[in-house]
Amino acid sequence: MAEGTYTMNVNLAKKTVDMTVSGTFSPEKAQQFINDYQNKLSSINASEFVLEFDCSDLDVVTKEMIPDLENCLALYKSSGFKKVEVGIGKSAIISMQLKRLANNVGLTTFEVIQKY
Repeated sequence: MAEGTYTMNVNLAKKTVDMTVSGTFSPEKAQQFINDYQNKLSSINASEFVLEFDCSDLDVVTKEMIPDLENCLALYKSSGFKKVEVGIGKSAIISMQLKRLANNVGLTTFEVIQKY
């Protein structure tokens, strides 16, 4: 398994927060992600921004990953983004899983876009 990596950039001109995540995260790496996320978002009003999340390298979600992924979706919901767009490859299974998890946490501004 590849070590977890991520990118996170605030695009003020487009009013987007562009993120990618890949690999498997250790608890330490997950905490680093959350800290970076909170620091980046502290300077913007998230309700004016769209979170554009590249999940093109996302594998089918395992039972063990569900709580962590739900926690991330709840974090995005609590930030109050105008919209959360998740770009995936052509996988109906991943699309259904992500939509179900977003629904579980009440993230109503969530959309899965097959674009990779």
